[in-house]
Amino acid sequence: MPKVDLELVKRILERNELDIRQVSQILEDINVELTGQIDDEEKPPPVKKQFVIMVSDPKGDLEAKDYIGWVLQIPEEDSPYVSQERLIRSAYEFNQSKKGRRLPVRTIGETCENVSTRILKEQNIWVKTKEPVMVVTTNNKIPFEKAQKEEPVYAEA
Repeated sequence: MPKVDLELVKRILERNELDIRQVSQILEDINVELTGQIDDEEKPPPVKKQFVIMVSDPKGDLEAKDYIGWVLQIPEEDSPYVSQERLIRSAYEFNQSKKGRRLPVRTIGETCENVSTRILKEQNIWVKTKEPVMVVTTNNKIPFEKAQKEEPVYAEA
């Protein structure tokens, strides 16, 4: 469909001796329709994402200790193992910027807190918790108590 300038439509409507209120109402309707079409055309389809928790485990052991982590999202079809690489690339990109040259990030935690969403989105990673959250461990079993008050029996997973 050919594009028509709104000023041209306005002149044609005025030339046909329509009421000025009617002309302004028609032009307003056209503007509303045009903005609706532009919004529909420009939006890309949303990316399906999965959640990933990156745990801060500097010593490499997960035994009955307190740990913190960050909740991240990556595209659904990607492997969770790429999340650390993407955060590192985001940190490099940030450190190349003007703000990053003044205050460079040196850790994953600083990257999650300080790097802008725009830079992270370019690397296909979304940080859902800028502040670290506590990580809790579980044995993945639900205790079922018998009628007698004995030791709890665990259901097998």
